[in-house]
Amino acid sequence: MTEERRLIWRKPVEALNKIAGKQHVPWYFASGFILFWCLLFFGIVILYFYCLPTALTLEDEGKNVFIAERAYRNLYNLSNIGIKISGTDKNEVEAVNFLLSELEKIKDNLQNELFDMEIDRLQASGSFLVNSALRVYQGVQNIVVKISPKNTTSETYLLINSHFDSESGPGAGDAGFMIVTMVEVLRVIATSKQPIQHPIVFLFNGAEEGGLQASHGFITTHRWAPFCKAVINLDSAGSGGRDVLFQSGPNHPWLVEYYKRYIKHPFATTMAEEIFQAGIIPSDTDFRQFKTYGQIPGLDMAQCINGFVYHTKFDTINVIPRESLQNTGDNILGLVRGLANATELNNTEAHKDGHAVFFDFLGVYIIHYSEATGKYINFGVAGTIFILIMVSMWRMANVSHVTYSYIIRWFIFLLGIQISSFVLALTLPILISYVMDSFGLSLSYYSTPLLVFGLYVCPSLIGLTVPLTIFFSLQRNDKLSNHYHLQLALHCQAVKLALLTVCLTLLDIRSTYIFVIPLGFYAVSLVLNLMTILHDLGYAWIVLLKTSQIIPFLYSSYVFYILIVVLIPMGGRTGTSSNPDIIIAALAALGTILSLGFLVPLINTFRRPSLVIFALLAVTALSVILASGTQLGFPYRPKTNGQRIAYLEVRNKFYDYDGQLTKDESGYLMMFEDRRRELPLLDSKVNLSNMVSLKSRCERHMMCGMPLINNRCLVHSECSWIPRSEPVEPPQPTTLELLSKRITDATTVRFEFNLTGPINMRLFIKPEEDI
Repeated sequence: MTEERRLIWRKPVEALNKIAGKQHVPWYFASGFILFWCLLFFGIVILYFYCLPTALTLEDEGKNVFIAERAYRNLYNLSNIGIKISGTDKNEVEAVNFLLSELEKIKDNLQNELFDMEIDRLQASGSFLVNSALRVYQGVQNIVVKISPKNTTSETYLLINSHFDSESGPGAGDAGFMIVTMVEVLRVIATSKQPIQHPIVFLFNGAEEGGLQASHGFITTHRWAPFCKAVINLDSAGSGGRDVLFQSGPNHPWLVEYYKRYIKHPFATTMAEEIFQAGIIPSDTDFRQFKTYGQIPGLDMAQCINGFVYHTKFDTINVIPRESLQNTGDNILGLVRGLANATELNNTEAHKDGHAVFFDFLGVYIIHYSEATGKYINFGVAGTIFILIMVSMWRMANVSHVTYSYIIRWFIFLLGIQISSFVLALTLPILISYVMDSFGLSLSYYSTPLLVFGLYVCPSLIGLTVPLTIFFSLQRNDKLSNHYHLQLALHCQAVKLALLTVCLTLLDIRSTYIFVIPLGFYAVSLVLNLMTILHDLGYAWIVLLKTSQIIPFLYSSYVFYILIVVLIPMGGRTGTSSNPDIIIAALAALGTILSLGFLVPLINTFRRPSLVIFALLAVTALSVILASGTQLGFPYRPKTNGQRIAYLEVRNKFYDYDGQLTKDESGYLMMFEDRRRELPLLDSKVNLSNMVSLKSRCERHMMCGMPLINNRCLVHSECSWIPRSEPVEPPQPTTLELLSKRITDATTVRFEFNLTGPINMRLFIKPEEDI
């Protein structure tokens, strides 16, 4: 031990307390501390998240690269066709002809000495079960293209899929964006001299929106489907921005390795995968069909930014920057080339090896490892933290000339305070979301996302700050210095995260890595402080602590910002039965805890830390006022943030068992898709005076006695009915004719019907009880 270190260890604790007291920084320097982390967030996190590559033009043609200008031109032509509902001429004729024309142009310029290219047009029919309903389709179209190495004998194909049909608008983002990306990727591969080992199948499917029919038709009936060994599925829940990898495998971590190796602009997280698979996101993709009916592993990728225009007439090319196409095109081109030369395709079952943990850091680099490795890392970091904290407390006891049990008692006391801080930090934002919702003010941040900071982040910071600030303002202990108390408080934060890490790892939650990142970097700073005199030299250890928390702060704020930006628009279509604010509040709180959990206690190194609390209270109060009493808190804006209301003009005819018409009614079937229901329309020109809930009908009639758009009405009684006096005249009549009735045995009667009508029909059949 050096002489300098001996002097420090022998220094009376009273002197250390005096030094620590003098080291309290004037209160106005706290603004600089806060400003530093704000600059990191806005100058790095936000900048990197919205950073997109420069869009290449036709002048760059011939370099074997993705050309965004050409893809954008194709998107303009495809989206200008209009709404492409499966079964309509715009989808089945105009869109198909456009794609076939572009594909023929590519075939005309094919590198014939290297590749063979086949174009197939499939009209598929079939059926499959979804929950308890049988989905039947007939004549849905797929355009299938196979590009193969010349004279290849390979029977392992790579499948690339997206859909060109749309629902409520031109579908520039969902999923015309991905369709033109596939066309351009095919063009680059087909016209370049870069070889591939395995054939690539490009599936342009024409019926996804109505229930994933076309992908089912391909995977169950097409002659190339049995040879497809991996799939890249491309879809959209937004328009513009970056493409996110939100599902992988399952149980094929080698696919993520290829993603890491060949993607230019990574954007992926296991958290998105687990959130999607938990059913929080109200969407589904063709990836389900390939996985269920083809047992094909793969990668599911989608556009996810600006979900406000998803499935609306505003999903146009105007909201899509060329740079976004370049970003996705670079990624897909590199990934397709990589997987088309993957040796693992020859025997994918041999490489089936559990789930993967994966995440990108600011879109610059992607980290991945197997689930098994993740468990070792999680338990290892948690165990290391426990050991380091015990060593640190032993040092405190020796330097302060107190017993180890004395330190333990203070540690337990502070652990209780830190647990209360965690509970407050998590529950205060959720409480605000509940109170706002109870006053009919949910989704107040929908058009003004900055309100999330004041409504949820600031209350979470208050929860983290208040208990410790009260403790330090009342603490008058002469045996243990203030800087040791602060270290113990941070140790308690680490123990809390370590316990969560252990518990979540035991529950097989792969997203546990988000707790391990700040925990691991805290361990690094603690090791360095213990190896030097900084651990016992007043507040000197804070320098390493702050430095070590920069990367965890950047990552945690980055990933939770992404989740909030993606999920806010989805709150406008999650239905009326649940409060979406709770999810946003919980994410904001958890992101705050993980980003700043080791940093917030440091405000107690400044004089008058209560000023920070008062500032946070002021921001929270101002945000509540703005959200509840001004237009900033009104969720909806024309074109950019509209309220979603699905409605149908309906004519219901009820018949008795003898076939006699007993009731003929017309009206509007209304389904409000967000929490505010009809409240924003009460003072408008829309007449809702006769609107009634369908809850009682749902109890009396099968499927509520209505042509339901989806099962939300049935499960949550979310639909309403507005009667009208003028009968609704459907543009095309529907007839159901009983052709025959045959008793096959004592328990079975076979009915044969003939159903005619429009391109999309739903038939619900339910036997009466005791029959």
